[in-house]
Amino acid sequence: MENNRVEQAVALFTGGMACSQAILATYGPLFGFDRDEAIRIARGFGGGMGRLSETCGAVTGAFMAISLKFDGTDKQTKEDNYALMQEFARRFKSKHHSLNCTQLLDCDLGKPEDQAKFRELGRMQSHCICYVREAAQHLEELLELENKPV
Repeated sequence: MENNRVEQAVALFTGGMACSQAILATYGPLFGFDRDEAIRIARGFGGGMGRLSETCGAVTGAFMAISLKFDGTDKQTKEDNYALMQEFARRFKSKHHSLNCTQLLDCDLGKPEDQAKFRELGRMQSHCICYVREAAQHLEELLELENKPV
């Protein structure tokens, strides 16, 4: 059976949130981060960061959630945070070969004609939902949340 948080992230995304918002709104509260603040902060990271078609919003949302796990400003905390982010990126890239929205979608969301292509080809349904789901699944594993209640 699929994890409730994974399904929650997918439902938030299909319900209209940006990919980044869906991930951070689902995982931020587990680390004491207010859900409404998560939605506000992550708003601009969808579409590959402000529709620049750069790093996938599901990935940036996951990076923000990973960062919330760590409390402190010392060097070791920073290194641990970076290591977990790098492992997330390694896992995501091992399947999709990129973190870049343009490469993942074969569309540059910064161009109106490619936005039309994105909609016409149904990339949200065929690609983005998968990326949100996989980002959430990786977070479950990496943040060791699998057995923690929703």
